[in-house]
Amino acid sequence: MSINAVAHLNFRGQARAALGFYQSVFGGQVIAATYGDFGMPAELPGADKVVFGQVIADNGFRIMAYDVPGQDAPVAEGAPTTRRENGVTLTEEPFFLSVRGETVEEVGALWERLADGATVIEAYAPAQWAPAFGMLTDRFGITWVLDVAAEHAQA
Repeated sequence: MSINAVAHLNFRGQARAALGFYQSVFGGQVIAATYGDFGMPAELPGADKVVFGQVIADNGFRIMAYDVPGQDAPVAEGAPTTRRENGVTLTEEPFFLSVRGETVEEVGALWERLADGATVIEAYAPAQWAPAFGMLTDRFGITWVLDVAAEHAQA
């Protein structure tokens, strides 16, 4: 038996924009269906929102997303945050998305694209445990950890 786990992100009216952004960062195809596509009358509010969406890339990247019904506002002020203090990560978030690649260059290119409009928590740079590591919260409020696998270190 073969299985894999895929992050499924829940948005408040931003799923289509987030999927498009992640496709621009990681490549691949966006597949998205709206509530209207699944039978909701077009005249109802939210019929144009994403009920099922995903990005699938040849490089192995895959993510899913949808818009929570009836929730069109971004996450409210005071939502969970992540920050670095005195060399440790402090957070109230229940998860981070982790992307690991084989070279500093390939992961660095992803970092540059993902960092557009993001809040950098820790800059992408060499770390004690990896040739390169960085942490940011993207423009959609998702916190990402990007690093290079130590066994594949190439500067």
